[in-house]
Amino acid sequence: MAGPGGGGCPAGGHDLQWCFSQVKGAVDEDVAEADIISTVEFSYSGDLLATGDKGGRVVIFQREQENKSRPHARGEYNVYSTFQSHEPEFDYLKSLEIEEKINKIRWLPQQNAAHFLLSTNDKTIKLWKISERDKRAEGYNLKDEDGRLRDPFRITALRVPILKPMDLMVEASPRRIFANAHTYHINSISVNSDHETYLSADDLRINLWHLEITDRSFNIVDIKPVNMEELTEVITAAEFHPLQCNVFVYSSSKGTIRLCDMRSSALCDRHSKFFEEPEDPSSRSFFSEIISSISDVKFSHSGRYMMTRDYLSVKVWDLNMESRPVETHQVHEYLRSKLCSLYENDCIFDKFECCWSGSDSAIMTGSYNNFFRMFDRNTRRDVTLEASRENSKPRACLKPRKVCAGGKRRKDEMSVDSLDFNKKILHTAWHPAENVIAVAATNNLYIFQDKVN
Repeated sequence: MAGPGGGGCPAGGHDLQWCFSQVKGAVDEDVAEADIISTVEFSYSGDLLATGDKGGRVVIFQREQENKSRPHARGEYNVYSTFQSHEPEFDYLKSLEIEEKINKIRWLPQQNAAHFLLSTNDKTIKLWKISERDKRAEGYNLKDEDGRLRDPFRITALRVPILKPMDLMVEASPRRIFANAHTYHINSISVNSDHETYLSADDLRINLWHLEITDRSFNIVDIKPVNMEELTEVITAAEFHPLQCNVFVYSSSKGTIRLCDMRSSALCDRHSKFFEEPEDPSSRSFFSEIISSISDVKFSHSGRYMMTRDYLSVKVWDLNMESRPVETHQVHEYLRSKLCSLYENDCIFDKFECCWSGSDSAIMTGSYNNFFRMFDRNTRRDVTLEASRENSKPRACLKPRKVCAGGKRRKDEMSVDSLDFNKKILHTAWHPAENVIAVAATNNLYIFQDKVN
């Protein structure tokens, strides 16, 4: 495995050059907390890209159609719809404020002209319908064109309303609200491959919902001990298998992953498979348990593998082998010597996400200093790239970045001590079919694409 500095770049087994495409967001130095992006997700087709932020807003970008005059230039993503998904609330029974921050967004497969997505904050999940209107009805019988009701006694003739064209309007309307099912903070939602159900997970429980039923859910995992003082681990992420509607996994703060089969029992407290890598006793330290906590788990599109992200590494597991991962990729091993200061400034608790390329041949995850890492699973090569406005000329190629862990620093390398830990890339997404990636850096959304196209 190549070192943290990295060589070429992945996808499809050949070296890939990533180019800047777009950046969305304000350039302000003082970023408002509400504007920080908290989740990024491509739709199933990749034509829509949704972001959620700490202010409870969802912004949807739509890919423009390719221009015939520029056949080689792929469509850019432009704002399609913006709406307020969640508002701040207050739980009077527990005297707790409920943040409006969007924790996760998940798209549903498109069935008709409208698009549907699930968004969640700490407590409430909402199903949103995003639809277009380009016609309006005119010629009502009971009201005037300006909307005022007419006097029924003055209506002498019956009119047939007609549809007239109007400027395109994109509407976002909440179709379902799934509330009051989680005592703890929701960290994951995942749509099932049957497209009828989905799961939601908090620190201690996982619930199964039907998309049409809001007033009840089924509790399928409950790890809450009778005595809370005996609590040793919490659920950190959960996801349904992409092909088998009865299988899901959930990860824990102890660095373990449990695969459950809903056919075996209604309450899946007893897992079908248990994935854990034995710890090397020689490398054990005060921070071992914290850095082994899994922050994200994702099935590959094929359903054969799953990927987990802990603080320092990304691991790929074969579902048929529980004893150890088939691949381990070091994300920022040079931070191992800095764990003490990262613990003091709370960075050690940052929850980095990870994602697969559409072909499952490459994986991507974030790091600090607005760096993000890519690993080619075929060639075993890796690269560190930076999301920065300094490289934001259209079609400008991204230069690989290198970090010097210690000793003599080369000219093109960066010292670990000069990394900015306030600039972190926690959320990334990869287009399901093309080499187009979206990277959230604080309040900016960067979109990069491969040079080939």
